[in-house]
Amino acid sequence: MRTYVVTGSASGIGKATADLLVERGDRVIGVDLRDADVEVDLTTADGRERLVTEVNRLSGGSIDGVLAIAGLAVPAPATVGVNYFGMVATLEGLRPLLLESDAPRAVGVSSMASLQPSDTRLVDLELAGDEPAALARAAELAAGAETANLIYSSTKVGFARWIRRHAALPEWAGAGIPLNAVAPGVILTPMVAPLLATDEGRSMIEQAVPMPLNGFAEAIVVARLLAWLAGPENSHLCGQVVFVDGGSDVVIRGERVW
Repeated sequence: MRTYVVTGSASGIGKATADLLVERGDRVIGVDLRDADVEVDLTTADGRERLVTEVNRLSGGSIDGVLAIAGLAVPAPATVGVNYFGMVATLEGLRPLLLESDAPRAVGVSSMASLQPSDTRLVDLELAGDEPAALARAAELAAGAETANLIYSSTKVGFARWIRRHAALPEWAGAGIPLNAVAPGVILTPMVAPLLATDEGRSMIEQAVPMPLNGFAEAIVVARLLAWLAGPENSHLCGQVVFVDGGSDVVIRGERVW
């Protein structure tokens, strides 16, 4: 039996992943704002510190996998606090607890939104680790009707780049810890339900996120990939952002990545 930490475990992809791991016979320490083993707010320094303290206590000081899934999709600074700084703090804060595992694994969540327009300044501030300035920039973007939607995509670009910068370093690959991410397309969760509630909204999403292979996906689709990336079978994927998006990446970028 392996012990996993799953953030965002109370709903959406996080809940689907936590449920899947438990069904497979593993132990899950769930983390969320409520209805979880560890109830913390990952937008705050106190919440991030308590996350590490509580996971250390509940696990006895050793875990096998971290699945950083908690996220927001609102055009506000809090999205930066959770999607980038909270996710990075989760992975970095819990990394020492992975070192005693025979097969330590870590995975986070980016998005196909990382292919959409983003704000270079916000991404640079994220990667520089300057959270106060990044939150201030997000507040500026949130105030503009044409810029507010850049916040979410910028957090996903920033996190994907963080994965690429850190996965091969001594503290991750050098310690035998595969560090990767997934990039979902449109997933049928409570987070996107309001956008899909009308024909107009659904049409807009279909145009922005083309998914020619089987359309919008249920959360379990991403959960299965996350579970594999966090499992012992994944021994050599390093720094990959795996798109599980029904073909959005293919439609949008085509052959340009090669």
